[in-house]
Amino acid sequence: MKISDKPLLRGTLIKRYKRFLTDVTLDTGEIVTASCPNTGSMMGLLDPGNPVWLSVSDSKTRKYKHTWEMVEAVNAGGETARVGLNTGLPNKLVEEAITAGRIPELTGYGTLKREQKYGKNSRIDLLLSDENKPSCYVEVKNVTLSRTAGMAEFPDAVTSRGAKHLDELADMVREGHRAIMVYLIQRSDAKSFSLARDIDPFYFETWAKATKSGVESIAMACTMGDDAISCDTAIEIESVS
Repeated sequence: MKISDKPLLRGTLIKRYKRFLTDVTLDTGEIVTASCPNTGSMMGLLDPGNPVWLSVSDSKTRKYKHTWEMVEAVNAGGETARVGLNTGLPNKLVEEAITAGRIPELTGYGTLKREQKYGKNSRIDLLLSDENKPSCYVEVKNVTLSRTAGMAEFPDAVTSRGAKHLDELADMVREGHRAIMVYLIQRSDAKSFSLARDIDPFYFETWAKATKSGVESIAMACTMGDDAISCDTAIEIESVS
């Protein structure tokens, strides 16, 4: 999937601040302030000097026309990895992969709908339905953390909202539906996936209970290009005890 209709601009990171803003020195030498579409901790990605890529908007109503899309960071193995930051992309990437048949577990449904109301005043990211089988509720989580070379982890900070989503997926299973958590890994170096139990023990406990209730989990890695990202590779979920 193309990130933008225009080529991305390359630069180097100065700093991220106020969660939503990022200062970048473009390769042209110009210093710009870009919006940061990821309000998480972004652990391991915020070293000044990291190469970054920005998209540019022509909208006259935007205060900041640049958006921080990708970063290149050094992983635990000393190698560089390109990482996608935009939390607005994972749902689109997973939808594209489902439509293209790249996630076998999610094929065979006649209808796909986005952002449907369910649970306790929530919206499911993707709802798959077919007259010949139970509906399938798909929740997508963006994954950028890696503290061990080759292994991606979620979450990178405590997420009570994420635990709530697991509880609601478990409720859907109890009602006779199918429910799947897709961990979408926007990293070029991901070979396996694990839950970061030490970062959020409660999320892990909730995930374990939801899994026992029948909630399924899938980890999908992405191919990271210069101006495009593709969700195309299923990777192993490491056991966590």
